[in-house]
Amino acid sequence: MKAILVEAPGGPEQLRLGEHPTPEPGPQEVRVRVHATALNRADLMQREGKYPPPEGASPLLGLEMAGVVEQAGRHATRWQPGDRVFGLLPGGGYAAYAVIHEEMAMALPPGLSFEEAAAIPEVFLTAFQALHWLGEVRGEERVLIHAGASGVGTAGIQLARMAGARVYVTASGPKHAACLRLGAEVAIDYREEDFAERVLEETNGQGVDLILDFIGAPYLEPNLMALATDGRIVLLATLGGSKLDAFDLRTFFLKRATLRASTLRNRHPAYKIRLTHDFAARALPGFADGSLKPVIDSVYDWAEVAAAHRRMDANENVGKIVLKVG
Repeated sequence: MKAILVEAPGGPEQLRLGEHPTPEPGPQEVRVRVHATALNRADLMQREGKYPPPEGASPLLGLEMAGVVEQAGRHATRWQPGDRVFGLLPGGGYAAYAVIHEEMAMALPPGLSFEEAAAIPEVFLTAFQALHWLGEVRGEERVLIHAGASGVGTAGIQLARMAGARVYVTASGPKHAACLRLGAEVAIDYREEDFAERVLEETNGQGVDLILDFIGAPYLEPNLMALATDGRIVLLATLGGSKLDAFDLRTFFLKRATLRASTLRNRHPAYKIRLTHDFAARALPGFADGSLKPVIDSVYDWAEVAAAHRRMDANENVGKIVLKVG
């Protein structure tokens, strides 16, 4: 089958369209003819040789896909050939065909294209897990979402608003309008402002109840400054660095703060199945009625994958970058 291959660890120039063995579905898997996939930061890191796929996963890039079921494994009964599905993958989405556990696949919401559906799984499931399973968000709480214009950020804004929370975001100035349109109340330019001071100003000194952070070490102290008493921080990445020169742990006691860190890709399949089912039950209907929407920055033909990666490398995107496969 056709697939995007990484010639050697490095930049986008290492990506090319080539041949790779077609995957065979396991007993409880289905093979899907992929029509669209989407980029994630993990793809960039894997391309650079810094984020190997989990044991047993496809070596190909791509953590999500949307397409049509072609073949079901011998014990897979949930889907039939011809069904339109989308879902989260541990790898293998940048390909003409991908296999997925039948319980991880979701039916395309009515009215959504393959490109729109492919922009949902990784960012919405990540944001859903962070807000509900880890952050335990409650209505009327204040939530600060860093990188608010990213794929996970734009998903998080919508899911937090659906939960009844008030949303604050950090993003570069040109991306503020997009965040506000999605439901953020306050957008803070992290390049020009001290976000902790601005949060305290906007909340009359009370701070926010929950923070979703992708930056890591440089934001730990200002996050705690911006946090309300008994607040929670969910750490999803360390894009800004992972090591602190010095830190006084007593700050956690002053706020009675909780810090939880999580990735999704290396979670046990049973965990991801439970998460997918919960998301499908509680959030998926929102895509049918229009209360939730995938935010797509751009769509590239998969032959232009290097250009797509360059756009994400440069942090130019607002929302998801999608690849049209085939």
